[in-house]
Amino acid sequence: MKIHIISMFPDAFESYFESSIIGRAKENNLFEVFFYKINDFSTKKFKQADDKAYGMHGQVISPEPVAKAIEFVFEYIWKKVPIIYMTPRGKILTQEQVENFYKTSDEYIILCGHYEGIDQRIIDLYVNYEVSIWEYILSSGELSAMVLIDSLIRHIPWVLGNKISLEEESFSQKLNRQKEYPVYTRPQEFMEKKVPEVLMSWNHKEIEQWKKKNLS
Repeated sequence: MKIHIISMFPDAFESYFESSIIGRAKENNLFEVFFYKINDFSTKKFKQADDKAYGMHGQVISPEPVAKAIEFVFEYIWKKVPIIYMTPRGKILTQEQVENFYKTSDEYIILCGHYEGIDQRIIDLYVNYEVSIWEYILSSGELSAMVLIDSLIRHIPWVLGNKISLEEESFSQKLNRQKEYPVYTRPQEFMEKKVPEVLMSWNHKEIEQWKKKNLS
């Protein structure tokens, strides 16, 4: 999978892509990520990429540098790929939607907003999907982009190491989009709380029944 991130603050992703599961997946070349700073495509003297909003307070990212960044990516990869814009106005991200994204394409442009957002004409002309991670406001789209990227990358074979981990987790199709059952590990007893006996029984049929019964 290839992900192209258009952002005013690409440095915000640095530690994220170097840590934990995502860091190992990147190191093992299971996916590629490319960054494009919106300001680099500005023709203004000080590389300003925003301007005052019409009819409201605040700043809006200008359409010219964003369009240039998008067209640069298209030319660089010799094709057009779906563009996802992270915005609180978008459709709330669900596990089912993540699975559809993964099946639809192996390459995306993710567009991160800032201030009051990106000029609507960019959305009208280029954006295929508007996505929100929930009903609240963040300072910019980088954090929400990380959430989307994390959820996508987990579907790449060998990223998690165990296929069952992906199939049988909260909101997965196998669990009928329900929340996952409780999980336990050693020690068997902790602060007078014991692991359910059935989980230590090796009786797979009974364990599966327990799991279904304890979905929330």
